[in-house]
Formats: sequence, C-alpha cells, structure tokens
Amino acid sequence: MAVVAILNPKGGSGKTTLATNLARSLHDCGCRVLIVDSDPQGSARDWHAADRENPVPLVALDRAGSLKTLASMAESYDFIVIDGAAKLESMLAAAIKASDVVLIPVQPSPYDIWATADLVEAIQARQEIADGTPRAAFVITRKIAGTKLGSDVRSALGEHGLPILAAEVVQRQVYPRTAAAGLTVFDADNAQARDEIDAVATELQTLAAGDRR
Repeated sequence: MAVVAILNPKGGSGKTTLATNLARSLHDCGCRVLIVDSDPQGSARDWHAADRENPVPLVALDRAGSLKTLASMAESYDFIVIDGAAKLESMLAAAIKASDVVLIPVQPSPYDIWATADLVEAIQARQEIADGTPRAAFVITRKIAGTKLGSDVRSALGEHGLPILAAEVVQRQVYPRTAAAGLTVFDADNAQARDEIDAVATELQTLAAGDRR
C-alpha cells in the first residue's frame, strides 16, 4: 500500500483535479484506491457527491490528527490518494508525515513555482529524518501547449532539487467539465487527457515502488 499526497500550498494548482483523475486511473488498472479529502473546503467531497455511482470511495479527514488513522487502512487499499489542503500548515505537515509519496502539482507560473519553496523544504526535512520518505516529485499541470513558459518551467523547478515527472497535464476544458458532473476524463471522449493522466499514474507507481529517488 502507498499513501500518496497531492500537495501545494497555493490554491488553483490543480490538486483536486489531479487527485481525482489519478485515483480513477489507478482504479481502472485494477488497484484498490481510496481518496482522502483533507481540505476543509471539501472540493473533492463535492465532486464525489455529484455522482452517486462513483467507483472510487472517498473519506473526509480534514483535521491534522485524523490523518494518523490512515495506517489502519493499509491492508484494504493499494493506493490512498490524499487531496491536500492549501494554506493550512498543520495539514500540510501531517500529510507529509503520513505519506509514502508526495506529488507537487505546479502550473507554469512564477508565482506557483515560488510558492513551492517552503513545501519542498518541509519535505526534505522529513526525508532527512525518515530515511528518504516521502519520495517526492513535481508534476507540471495546467500547461498551455506550445508556450515558452510551459517549456521554461522545468528549468525553474530543477533548482529545487526534486525530480520532475516526464508526464504533464495540459490545460483542457474536459477537466472542469467532467469535474462538474462528479466524473473524470475517463468518462469523456478525450484520448489525450486520458493518456496524460495514465502517464502520470505510471510514473507514480514507479515512484511508489521506490525505484526513483
């Protein structure tokens, strides 16, 4: 079992979109998956409630101490995906401590890149005392295809000392459109979106297996 936290202290980075779509991708490949909504705003809960037939279960654990209960769920799931809270230091710290892997979604904006600095420091501090856990990587999200800023973001993120997944999530209307109905891109006719989420999921599984640090 791997606990995967999708974290970024800045709002609008695509955390919930990435968490819900990744969870569905992992589910569709045969994994037992649970989504944890750790954000008091409850975006993932709202998404989940919009579709009563959602195949991926979700629980709300939006207090720092409640994330400790994830250990008791270890045998029931292959992946637990935490949709992280923004601007709540106690929740971010608890999610880092509870996770095996942290994915940091970053859209190609200097403000978003700058906002990750404290999070990266917190992750690296935890790694120093926990034998390299959690493993962590950036994921470029909401990328506008063909723009120079989209290509430059890799160079800027490289200064933080964490790996960057090769797979990227492009800004597409299919993401908010499916989210509004409690669905994912796997419920839509958009092969490019499905492929890019599956590519992120594949790299995540490699990272979770400990083959990449």
